[in-house]
Amino acid sequence: MSRHPFIPYRPARFGEDEMLRRAEAFYTELDGRRSVRHFSDEPVPRRLIELAIRTASTAPSGAHKQPWTFVAVSDPEIKRRIREAAENEERISYEGGRMPQEWLDALAPLGTDWHKPYLETVPWIVVAFEQLYGIDEDGGKRKHYYVKESIGLACGLFVAALHHMGLSTLTHTPSPMKFLSGILGRPENEKPVILFPVGYPAPDAEVPDLRRKSLEEVSVWDPSPSPPEG
Repeated sequence: MSRHPFIPYRPARFGEDEMLRRAEAFYTELDGRRSVRHFSDEPVPRRLIELAIRTASTAPSGAHKQPWTFVAVSDPEIKRRIREAAENEERISYEGGRMPQEWLDALAPLGTDWHKPYLETVPWIVVAFEQLYGIDEDGGKRKHYYVKESIGLACGLFVAALHHMGLSTLTHTPSPMKFLSGILGRPENEKPVILFPVGYPAPDAEVPDLRRKSLEEVSVWDPSPSPPEG
């Protein structure tokens, strides 16, 4: 099996003060990101979506298989079909007993329900599909590795890229999501993971005033190892 060619890697080095400045600026920028459910219908250039997808595709992946497909939709009719199907599934989840009461209680402070009008308002819907396996030129299956971890990393970079360029999104996961495969004509080796409505926030958009966990709540430093068994 042939190996990839190797090239020199010499990323830019900065002094500690500049590193700290850049780190603080990047954290502050992303700390201002919020999920949006009220969008403007203002057009967004396709080039911006292309660059967000290209940025997402810089993510590391298992064995460099890049097991993702991002499907971008601007066609109003397809967006309408996606909204109708998503609302149908969400209505069953919220009102048909699919979601346990504990889950409904957790969502209640966010004010969410099964209505998803933004799926038609936004100029773009981007659906991330995980490739469960690859397809060779002869039609045979090619194994992919760490698929969920890989696409999770890619989707995180996609969200960060959108926020960096001044756009907003929401990680929408209607359950089940198989209807997206049919509407978007995806092959059987692809499974929808996240639906991203993408656009500018509506002029009167509001978001919950949430508190993110502190550093102390999400990190552990130099933990004491557990004693060996036996």
